[in-house]
Amino acid sequence: MTFDFELVGKIGSMALIDREDGIIDYTRVARISRELRPGYIWISSGATEIGRLDFLQRTGRELTGESAKTDYAAQGQTILMQTYRQFIDPAYSVRQVLVEHHHFNDDKKSDHLKGLLLRCREQNAIPIVNYNDAVSSEENRRMELLALSKDKRRVFECVDNDETASRIACLVRARTLIIFTSVDGIYLNPDDASTLVKEIAGKDGYELTEHIEEYKKYCVGASRAGANGARAKLEYVKDAAAQGTTVYIANAKYTIAAVLSGDVPCTRIAIR
Repeated sequence: MTFDFELVGKIGSMALIDREDGIIDYTRVARISRELRPGYIWISSGATEIGRLDFLQRTGRELTGESAKTDYAAQGQTILMQTYRQFIDPAYSVRQVLVEHHHFNDDKKSDHLKGLLLRCREQNAIPIVNYNDAVSSEENRRMELLALSKDKRRVFECVDNDETASRIACLVRARTLIIFTSVDGIYLNPDDASTLVKEIAGKDGYELTEHIEEYKKYCVGASRAGANGARAKLEYVKDAAAQGTTVYIANAKYTIAAVLSGDVPCTRIAIR
């Protein structure tokens, strides 16, 4: 298979926040940013929670109501992008790409997004992607997805950035997809670190997909309220893995280089 991009990576909100101090984990973002280069696409959650923490620190109170997430996301996006720009090599351009479900359910919009991402690679730029929560209404989104489901066999929601990362890996035919999370990977028993699944493999896409389905049976729970957990991660990455992309589910405390070299514990999903 020919790959258009070397790597698509994603980091979740929980891995970006220093819970003890209630701020963005600048050390972690700095470490990741210094590894990013053209040929990489980075999907970064965290804008909503970062915006919430920033608003709380500035006002001493939290927002309430249905629009709170929208307002937090708009505030957090500026901080998130500023932080990445601060630490990414100044020789590289940095471009914010905000996506919604439309971009993955409409062929023309998918092609437009793919063109943008391919130009980033050619123009020495690093795209930082996130779901556009600042302008996304949950009620409208669900109505739109319902309408799409009547005409299409399969619909992508992409509110969860694990799904967004996998769809982008499929869109640009990425060689590697890394899903950074707050644990080392997929476990047969999430309460027993010794049950870490180091590899899920298959001789081809069909067999690999079957094996992923088997391991989904062991996945229960999530790292936080509202998160979809390990089972959803395996579901989301199936298409990317089946097309030949090597997928890693790994702890965000490790470097990209360490994950790719196999020097740290993680779950690797690939066709043999």
